[in-house]
Amino acid sequence: MAKIIGGIGTSHIPAIGKAIHEGLQAEPYWKPFFDGYPPVHDWLATARPDVVVLFYNDHGLNFFLDKMPTFAVGAAAQYASADEGWGIPAQPPVGGEPALSWQLINTLVEREFDIVSCQEMLVDHACTLPLKLLWPQGEWPVTIVPVCINTVQFPLPKASRVYALGKAVGEAVATWGEDRRVLFVASGGLSHQLDGTRAGHINKRFDLQFMDSLLTNPEWATQFSVHEIVEKAGTQGVELLMWLAMRAALTAAGPSVRKVHANYHLPISNTATALMALETA
Repeated sequence: MAKIIGGIGTSHIPAIGKAIHEGLQAEPYWKPFFDGYPPVHDWLATARPDVVVLFYNDHGLNFFLDKMPTFAVGAAAQYASADEGWGIPAQPPVGGEPALSWQLINTLVEREFDIVSCQEMLVDHACTLPLKLLWPQGEWPVTIVPVCINTVQFPLPKASRVYALGKAVGEAVATWGEDRRVLFVASGGLSHQLDGTRAGHINKRFDLQFMDSLLTNPEWATQFSVHEIVEKAGTQGVELLMWLAMRAALTAAGPSVRKVHANYHLPISNTATALMALETA
């Protein structure tokens, strides 16, 4: 049977890719952000995941405002990357895990989630940047299953619905019959707003409360409506829903997790950046 080894949440700002490409990791502006990752690299070298189930939001590459599914799951044998033009260069295709993809899709449909299954799928910086940050050297040693959650076009899914989705994903992985080590990754956030009169909005207090809750009370954020989350975290801060799905998925391995490492830094491109690695007990 598959083994769930843990979960990681990380920001995915496109400017991070540009900094990687230009070798700016040691520059004063970037150093506090990139300094958060070596402890996670060390843990990954020991944990040795085979597969990453990656919760992320598409940025118009596969879905746009005229066609925006609430939840979509990739079921491709590989995923080609396409960059928006100012991050890391396009990366080699990353391998998929179709058998696990269909395990997730079938389980989610059985649990009454209406899923868009994507047998062809491009991935943008929300997928490639987490992989580059977690495995900065050489080829990525994992296959992926992308799980796309709409945080772009209203109406957005409720936090409680996303938590239920993540829990169902975790249970589907836990019953997968392959002897593989599976890591859940959440890509996005935390608080930020890129548009409107509140452009630049960051809520450090709420971010830290949310990160703490993932350890002590993982359902804490489900008390808030989508509009309350937008008010607290910003229009794009709703990307924290990916972190919530990741944490819910870990419940399939047991009720508690151990914090491997966490880092919080602001701002990078008007965004509160965060990193958190959790290990199953």
